[in-house]
Amino acid sequence: MSPVAPELISPRSPRVSAARRLARRNFRGKERLFLAEGPQAVREAAGHKDTLVELFATVEAAERYADIIGEARALGARVHLASEDVIADISTTVTPQGLVGICRFLDTPFEEILAARPKLVAVLANVRDPGNAGTVLRCADAAGAEAVVLTDASVDLYNPKAVRASVGSLFHLPIAVGVPVEEAVDGLRRAGVRILAADGAGTDDLDDELDRGTMGGPTAWVFGNEAWGLPEETRALADAVVRVPIHGKAESLNLATAAAVCLYASARAQRASGGCRSVTES
Repeated sequence: MSPVAPELISPRSPRVSAARRLARRNFRGKERLFLAEGPQAVREAAGHKDTLVELFATVEAAERYADIIGEARALGARVHLASEDVIADISTTVTPQGLVGICRFLDTPFEEILAARPKLVAVLANVRDPGNAGTVLRCADAAGAEAVVLTDASVDLYNPKAVRASVGSLFHLPIAVGVPVEEAVDGLRRAGVRILAADGAGTDDLDDELDRGTMGGPTAWVFGNEAWGLPEETRALADAVVRVPIHGKAESLNLATAAAVCLYASARAQRASGGCRSVTES
């Protein structure tokens, strides 16, 4: 195949400048657009209706991922062939993979999540690290959760690091953002969802909850800040404060690991009671 000259040569191009600004939260909020970097994220964005607006690709990436380029064009997204310097200028990663997409915001109103009567929900309360937020979102997706809620004190869902850490799961399930934790808990409880706060100092043990058979119904797990966990006022909102048992000598589990354990415990209990689809179901 003969080489194709890049269309965008200068990082000073207005289109490149507009894309580069989306690395900053205030510009993302103003434009309601965010960056999705790498083939996995861009492929997922292209498969999500009315999400992918624009795509920048090096010639090499365009040839390697011709299916993604074709799908993006079929959706009506503007596709630009760009130099590696241009991609590096837009990208927020140290080693860009040659594809950067611009996507529309896709968060879901909290009221729509409640109306769907979800059976398994992850609530991120005051989670500040974007990598952790994205990883918990990925865990929730893998466990078959039907929604994720980021409270108003949590990190921006569209932070580039959070988008990368979600590895495409951002596009798979409804996500509400900016919901006060009290409103999130109250709404989910009114929707028939039991509220469990995950905390290392919890009075209830996850193993005991499973043994008692109390986890088969609709459940929302509330996960707190990476450093200090959940404040007392948030724990007081929950129906139970549950700790993941440490059977070995580890001091504790990090946020994402604890979230995965809790979400999968609920998913298994719900499967056993016929209350939730199998997390291995295709």
